[in-house]
Amino acid sequence: MKFRPCIDLHNGTVKQIVGGSLRDGHEPQTNFTAIHSSAWFAKTYAADQLTGGHIIKLGPGNDDAAREALTAWPGGLQIGGGITAENAAAWLQAGADKVIVTSWLFTHGEIDNIKLDQLISEIGKEHIVIDLSCRIKDGRYHVVTDRWQTFSQTLVNGDTLHEMSHYAAEFLIHAVDVEGKQAGIDQPLIELLAAHSPIPCVYAGGIRSINDLTTIQSIGNGKIDVTIGSALDLFGGSLPYREVVAHCN
Repeated sequence: MKFRPCIDLHNGTVKQIVGGSLRDGHEPQTNFTAIHSSAWFAKTYAADQLTGGHIIKLGPGNDDAAREALTAWPGGLQIGGGITAENAAAWLQAGADKVIVTSWLFTHGEIDNIKLDQLISEIGKEHIVIDLSCRIKDGRYHVVTDRWQTFSQTLVNGDTLHEMSHYAAEFLIHAVDVEGKQAGIDQPLIELLAAHSPIPCVYAGGIRSINDLTTIQSIGNGKIDVTIGSALDLFGGSLPYREVVAHCN
């Protein structure tokens, strides 16, 4: 199990927010605002060789900060937020190892296979991460789009994971209902991913202790890597970054 670090950008600044609070026209509930630049975080992760972490642009005004992080560690980070077939190659050229796509893939609430084919034609499957971040609705996990505001018709289940695995190198999946709350992990979701995903997954949401990491390790079937946000001391939390790095190494 690898630790995949994160750089979440909001209005050009590294922040940690409560995922479900990100809505158009409203300031999100913010857990932490960094004094350090995006490049500082990228250099920190590079020094610890934490490959495969991600930069997420939460809305507009984040391109410059994203490029600064990619310049600080070329090839070490993925990028998501507003990625399309038209700009994906440019972000790879800017230094991203992979691009993370979600909302653009959806047309009328369903994944658009034409767009998937277009993206693969542009950059290749090996450079694609599909974001299947989800929330529970009517007892099932629905992929949420538009900065987690909109429920799609796409379910996170075995069928979706197998179908989408043909188009991506890995999945990024935030458990949005517990994201940013430091209230514990969504174990049923992790078990679902471990049982059904044919490709590696990166799980985010609710991790708050080394015990949570041990649980994910034990049920992950070697498929589940983790990312941690608000709980880390890097972002004002109580979980020591150094302990997480040592544990996952």
